[in-house]
Amino acid sequence: MVESWVIDDGGSVPVSSGTVREILRTRIAGGRFESWLTGSSGRSLAFVTNGDRALVMLLRDADDPGEHAVDPDAEGSSDGFVLSNGQRDAYGDKDTVPLGEAFRIVEHVLGTGSWPADVRREVDR
Repeated sequence: MVESWVIDDGGSVPVSSGTVREILRTRIAGGRFESWLTGSSGRSLAFVTNGDRALVMLLRDADDPGEHAVDPDAEGSSDGFVLSNGQRDAYGDKDTVPLGEAFRIVEHVLGTGSWPADVRREVDR
């Protein structure tokens, strides 16, 4: 069975790999830079952006530190990652990916249940 996903904001409408990019873009345009998607298997997918780069994390369950996509050749850091509680974070660019790549990763995870084969990631477990 393919895992189904919903935006974890009280909604119950499934989000597909074909619609998630536009949904995330709409949320960003509305000032919501942090999005959590919950899978029917109990996994969570976090997406936090500053509009240029995004942190993408996949967690097995609520207690899992997870794993996140990395850009190992990136240098420096970026700020402006606004969390839903209003906190503004900065992350090393190595721990984030360009926004277009983040959308591709999220689409792939929702469509297949796994990371794209070519995406580098760091396991935080």
